[in-house]
Amino acid sequence: MFDRTALPDGPRVITARVPGTRSVSLAAYVLVGSRLEPPELAGAAHFMEHLTFKGTASYPTTRALSEAIEGVGGSFNAATDRESTVYWAHVPLRDARRAMSVIGELVTKPILDAREIAREKDVIVEEIRSYQDDPAELVAILFDRAMFGEGPLGREIAGDEATVRGLTPQAIRAFWSAGYGPSGMVVSVVGDLPHEEAVGLVGECFGTGGRPIPRPEPAPVLPAGDRLIVARRDTAQAQLCVGVPALRRDHPDQWILEVLNGVLGEGMSSRLFLTVREERGLAYDVHSDLVDYADAGALIVSAGVDPGKLRKTLAAILAELARLRDEEVPAAELAKVKAYLSGRLELRLEEARHLSSWLGGQEALHERVHTLEEAVAEIDAVDAAAIRRLAVELFVDDGLRLALVAPPRTGTTIERSLAFPGGG
Repeated sequence: MFDRTALPDGPRVITARVPGTRSVSLAAYVLVGSRLEPPELAGAAHFMEHLTFKGTASYPTTRALSEAIEGVGGSFNAATDRESTVYWAHVPLRDARRAMSVIGELVTKPILDAREIAREKDVIVEEIRSYQDDPAELVAILFDRAMFGEGPLGREIAGDEATVRGLTPQAIRAFWSAGYGPSGMVVSVVGDLPHEEAVGLVGECFGTGGRPIPRPEPAPVLPAGDRLIVARRDTAQAQLCVGVPALRRDHPDQWILEVLNGVLGEGMSSRLFLTVREERGLAYDVHSDLVDYADAGALIVSAGVDPGKLRKTLAAILAELARLRDEEVPAAELAKVKAYLSGRLELRLEEARHLSSWLGGQEALHERVHTLEEAVAEIDAVDAAAIRRLAVELFVDDGLRLALVAPPRTGTTIERSLAFPGGG
């Protein structure tokens, strides 16, 4: 499924050749994210991502960069997470060298002009304000603080207005110099391109050098924040996030947790969707998600509800979690969920963009790279007893944390309801 080469003092390169495809997708993972920021530089990784698109040595303006990719019908972008930043491009196969040149320049040759840094502060401040004005975004930010505390895993990735305003050109350049060396990167390439050719392009466009990536401070003991965090907004709907600590990345039970989450809240045939929305009409959108870091993780349930039904919705969600703890998933339901998870993965990995993300993300962040066949086998091996065992470990009252964005005087006593039915 893939080939891998670690260039001396350069990036690790992982490729999957797909004969007959007319496009190529590549993703460059920089192993630096918001988790490595000291408090006074909160938002630096996200700021750095923005600034790379302001111009590089060979593409000195945003327009030159965008025309290089969009001018051939391609697309490109980037995203900052807590433990990595990824830059990606998708172009016609004949333009593979062009795409590699652009992504290589973004990460190794950004101009980082002081005037652009000053201008971009206003743009990022507006981005932060947009999160504050969006209840669904805000409740997720509040939940991170409730679960992970005030440290790097609990802070908003983009930082806050004060820290962004305080970032200096010198601090930004030092952050780039410390973390953006080619030797700390992973480049994945998917398309009808020989591995050797892809490796040659990466070596040519990314170069060599870099310092060892510093280790982040350990995650706190979870949950690390307040049991309930509420933001008051004059909204017609209340947004809630409730969850518990879960598993670190690459935990031996990671596939069990994936299947548990599939049963609980992924898709329109999940328990949360069928019970909370279809049977009880309590929410339009309700789903569960997993987050995992090198040494910590969480399972989170999110919903948007009528403020008057907030307590009923929370009770219904906790009841579904408790059911996983108290009863084994029936065989027919478990088979259906496994088929859903495996089939979705197979369909996603048919797309070059998803496959490049799958390969690059695993090589960059995980202890091993799974093939599709190995991942499907891991899903298939999960049994009902293992799901219940894990649910018993995770779903305990002391682990619960809740975040709300709700109108004034709504849910003022809801913390009393933050407990699993039947004890936990």
